[in-house]
Amino acid sequence: MLYDELKKANIEALKQRDSNKRAVLSVLLNKIKLAEIEKRTSGGELTEADVVTILQKSLKELNEEKEAFVRAGRDEMVKSLDGQIAFVETYLPKMMSADEIRQVIETLPDKSVPYVMKHFKNNYAGKCDMREVQTVLKSLNG
Repeated sequence: MLYDELKKANIEALKQRDSNKRAVLSVLLNKIKLAEIEKRTSGGELTEADVVTILQKSLKELNEEKEAFVRAGRDEMVKSLDGQIAFVETYLPKMMSADEIRQVIETLPDKSVPYVMKHFKNNYAGKCDMREVQTVLKSLNG
């Protein structure tokens, strides 16, 4: 599971004394642990899709933080965040292209918006951008 891979990467970063990777891994592992506790209290189990969602949200936060440092002219922080962003991206699954999304939609028996969106959310969570799915669906329907 991705969570276990992140824990191993954290240990490696500790051994290598890589403070940049350690910083981002600490945040990620804490967020995942909190989500796991939250799921357990509601009677659920943390899934791979949950971990991917946490990584995607963290990546978005890192990009927003980077933009703020770019505007402030803090080049050393931008460089540090670039490294963290690249590191997080290595753990995210490859996103589906518009052509791959189109192929999946064409195989579906019902091409209505609610059906297609539900299908992608249930089967491809974290592997596709839902806005891209919507865009492709609109181009096919109209």
